[in-house]
Amino acid sequence: MSRKFFVVVNPAAGGGRSGKLAPAALDRLRAGGIDLEIAETSAPGQGIQLARDAYARGHRHFLAVGGDGTSYEIVNGLFPEAQDAAEPPVLGFLPLGTGNSFLRDFTDRGKDYAEGALLARRERSCDVLRMTHKGGTIYYINLLSMGFAANVAATRMRRFRGIGEFGYLLALFSCLARLDRRAFPLRLDGQTEADRRRCLFLTFNNSKFTGGKMMIAPRAQVDDGLIEYVRWGPIGRLGLIRNLHTLYDGRHLNHPLASRQGARHIEFELEAPVDVMVDGEVLTLHCQALDVLPGALKVVV
Repeated sequence: MSRKFFVVVNPAAGGGRSGKLAPAALDRLRAGGIDLEIAETSAPGQGIQLARDAYARGHRHFLAVGGDGTSYEIVNGLFPEAQDAAEPPVLGFLPLGTGNSFLRDFTDRGKDYAEGALLARRERSCDVLRMTHKGGTIYYINLLSMGFAANVAATRMRRFRGIGEFGYLLALFSCLARLDRRAFPLRLDGQTEADRRRCLFLTFNNSKFTGGKMMIAPRAQVDDGLIEYVRWGPIGRLGLIRNLHTLYDGRHLNHPLASRQGARHIEFELEAPVDVMVDGEVLTLHCQALDVLPGALKVVV
């Protein structure tokens, strides 16, 4: 099998920043002795097929150049084919996108740290989370959320796309104005009764951060074989505004309506599809079950 890195570049990531910075960064990796085969995406979702085809050709080392969405597409190109592999595939990062949340667990130095990790060939084991839904299966390594955070992301994508950070603020205030606190019935690790309590949001985490800097799951570990489940109950508008800043340092878990739990398997009893945000992507899924593929991937960090 080839040790050459198959590189998926999303030139549109980070508002075009990725396309401008990628050539020089990749040249530095080549100068450091790393062999590269490069492919650029020109449409959303294309990275999935590029990674799938490369894996079928024998590539086992992959490099995501862009944001969280780029690595998400590579992961979904590798799995399920790679889940029973004797040796897990390897995924490295050049974080040139907007969020780059997964890498935040390991550093706040972004691109410079990631280049150093690639040149030093630092690898560690990483779990992959698998969501089964009525339309199929998706895989992720960062976070999947339901409720308020997913609603904000969906509103931004559908109504305020293309206007940067201001679009996020418009989506945030729009969702605050019509604050939706609903139940997402689910059972953890074989519980007999489903939890049908209303909540502001639920997140199902493999790593700590989302949105680049929000520490939603401060106790998450990427290699512990667990889904870090975080729940925030039906907090009101004023309470949310007062506590919004605590999402950035993990102190939101100290709120009496917040809770967390490590789980290996989660079953959903949703009556209809819901908006979810997964590794920076917004999808509408009729979720059925979530479980863990322990150590199914190696990440270069």
